[in-house]
Amino acid sequence: MLLSRSPVRISLGGGGTDLKSYYSQFGGFLIAGAINKYVFIVANPHFSDSIRLSYSQTEIVDSVAKIKHPIFREALQMLKIEKAIELVSVADVPSNSGLGSSSAFTVALLNSLHHFHRDYITLKDLAEEACRLEIDRMGKPIGKQDQYASAFGGINAYWFEKDGSVRVEPVRLPREQVNDLERNILLFYIGKSRSADDILAVQDKATSLGDRQMVEKLHHIKEIGLRTKAAFEKGDIDAFGELLHEHWMTKKRLSKGVSDPAIDELYEIGKANGALGGKIIGAGGGGFLMLYCPGEKAKLIEAMAKNNVHPLWFRFEFEGARVIFAG
Repeated sequence: MLLSRSPVRISLGGGGTDLKSYYSQFGGFLIAGAINKYVFIVANPHFSDSIRLSYSQTEIVDSVAKIKHPIFREALQMLKIEKAIELVSVADVPSNSGLGSSSAFTVALLNSLHHFHRDYITLKDLAEEACRLEIDRMGKPIGKQDQYASAFGGINAYWFEKDGSVRVEPVRLPREQVNDLERNILLFYIGKSRSADDILAVQDKATSLGDRQMVEKLHHIKEIGLRTKAAFEKGDIDAFGELLHEHWMTKKRLSKGVSDPAIDELYEIGKANGALGGKIIGAGGGGFLMLYCPGEKAKLIEAMAKNNVHPLWFRFEFEGARVIFAG
């Protein structure tokens, strides 16, 4: 039996520039940090030739083609595993919450399947294989951030080159400043799950068609990401909060689905109670609201609790995708 895990991530600047429609023309850039919330995959030989899958549903099938779950199906087809396997998935966070759990699932699953057959795979190859599965084979209108952040872990700058290659550069932060970020970033689950695909499809189509306003907004978001990297390198952690606010004001103009009156109200409550800035994690529309609050947190937490919104505590995760048990 094998047990693998892959972390989810929070995007810290430049998000949205990792879609091919943008980076193939201009090159993309963002910063993302993996956190200690995981997707786990158990892989075990099945006692019969059938395939048994357990997630929010249970499937028992006699051929890969009959699998309903698209990622399970595509992963097994990619690795040419046709029978006699049992796979179980468990996650620390809800799906469609903006933390990249779908790609973390894909990374953990592929890592399990490679190790199941004793195939060695590098983290870079694992990330690229997950991208091929989700973007090329499944046709999802998403970028490469989530797969790379889950595979590599850590707090990294990601450069998305025009030719599709990805350069990974660790953001060198002293442990004290990492601790400050962990203390000052608060994640609040606002109780709305949503699929990023619809929101990203609007951005992707507009960028592909050369929509000037969309492209200019994405240029600005990339520039904010580069300024965030510079602030981290200078040790100016609080500047991150101000840049988050600038990012959110720009991001909201990408698509009508990014925010709504309820999200805007929660954001203003956060700003009125000590947050310098924040944004909805992921494409928008729901999931987790990230707020940066450098001062006393109790007032902010109490104000959010009055709206039945509570924090998810986390630490940054520096190991990335790994098999944690093989026996």
